[in-house]
Amino acid sequence: MRVAAGPRRAALVALLLTSACAHEMSARRTGPGTSTAPSTPWTPPAEYAAPPPPTPPAGAAPGAGGTTTGIPADLLAEAAHWTLTDLVDLALRNAPETRIAWARARSAAASLGAEKGAYYPTIVGQVNVSRTKASAVGGQFTYLNTSYDPFFQINWLLLDFGGRRNEVESARQALIAADWSHNAVIQDVVLAVQEAYYGYLDARALEAAEKVAVEEATTNLDAAERRRASGVSTVADVLQAKTDLSQAQLGLQTVQGQIHTIHGSLATTVGLPADTPFDVTLPIAEVPEDEAAVEVARAIAEAQARRPDLAAARARVEQAAADLRARKSVFRPTLNFSTNTGRIYYNQVTSGQDTYSASALLTIPIWNGLTYDYNVHKAQADQDEAQATLDSLNQRVTLEVWTSYYDHQTAAQQVLTTRDLLESARQAHEVSSARYKAGVGSILDLLTAQGALDRARALDTQARTSWFVTLARLAHATGTLGPPAAAPAGAAPGSAAPDPPVPTPEEPTR
Repeated sequence: MRVAAGPRRAALVALLLTSACAHEMSARRTGPGTSTAPSTPWTPPAEYAAPPPPTPPAGAAPGAGGTTTGIPADLLAEAAHWTLTDLVDLALRNAPETRIAWARARSAAASLGAEKGAYYPTIVGQVNVSRTKASAVGGQFTYLNTSYDPFFQINWLLLDFGGRRNEVESARQALIAADWSHNAVIQDVVLAVQEAYYGYLDARALEAAEKVAVEEATTNLDAAERRRASGVSTVADVLQAKTDLSQAQLGLQTVQGQIHTIHGSLATTVGLPADTPFDVTLPIAEVPEDEAAVEVARAIAEAQARRPDLAAARARVEQAAADLRARKSVFRPTLNFSTNTGRIYYNQVTSGQDTYSASALLTIPIWNGLTYDYNVHKAQADQDEAQATLDSLNQRVTLEVWTSYYDHQTAAQQVLTTRDLLESARQAHEVSSARYKAGVGSILDLLTAQGALDRARALDTQARTSWFVTLARLAHATGTLGPPAAAPAGAAPGSAAPDPPVPTPEEPTR
């Protein structure tokens, strides 16, 4: 029997409409939806579009998008000469990393408070209202009954053989780990600010050196032109002096361009937009001569005692051990106590009946499909992972201290070497300049001495910057905000040092 074409077409149209409706319903349920194809970007609906940027307030300072968000009023008034202390203060206030770590610590503290609630009874109050219609004697009598049943119930876990205790201990160790991690983030932020700050000072010092190089190249060009005018030298000397001046100007322009880039990086490091206008105080970057000698073994021992990330890893090992003990406790019986009291009112609230009950429940686990066993296996594996992570971090910390220590020792030697190099290059340049002006020296000797002096200035600046940066990294590697403490007189190598005073960032070598 054939079905007519008309009904078939109608059924097909109905099917298509149903599919379209189903697709539309699916789109409504999965809003804001996705793109239509893998190669098509997602276009958000109007209600999910990003809000426009806020309008800058009237009179706001330029930079930071026209706002001064994140800059305290006392520092905003001194934005022309911020110190390293000011920059560290700003970074610790504004850095998202410190806020993230602090929020995690507060979350862990709240979790500890929640776990301690297991030691207390739970009390609930309930009101049960019911209305019943029934019949009796074969339906000859029908009646309505309304009852009100308010009551209070108390449940209290009396004994669980260490389950609660280990859950609380696990939460406590998690809080300790989060607190130490917060401290580690603070030290990371301080180190990042120090590196950016000294990088900016290095660029400014290089700029000053390049300016001096331009002035000296200009003086050399004037001397070459005077000698040519007097017929002592040729135009080749003038052209070589002009080339040297152009190279010096190019070096100055390059450094000045880098200063803007480094300034933006420094602003970002302290948690401000890159276009925030400010400048920093340029201290005399003299390397102290009386730095206390520190043994590398002592620095490693201090790192083991002070590094907050190591302390956090140790706390995570203790947390994993407490988790393992808590998982094992579920194999033991638990004893619960429960009681409730209330009153039932029938039809009228003027009279009622008091009710109460009390019970003790002893639960003995027998078998649950090996879930408890696998939870114990998981907790054991988590403990092994935490211990291996601690061992790996111990090795990495030792390597960081070892590397930072010898990097700083190398930087100290480079400071002395570049100091001598700069002095000899300066004297050689003075001799070459005097000889050239007197007409007994060549332009090549003068330009060679000039180039050596420029390189010596740059190396001296870089060596000073490297000294301060490696000192900051050594302090970070040992878990302090200052250099490692020197061993007291008569102390055995590797023995614990007394707590050194926390230095200000303006005095990184004391």
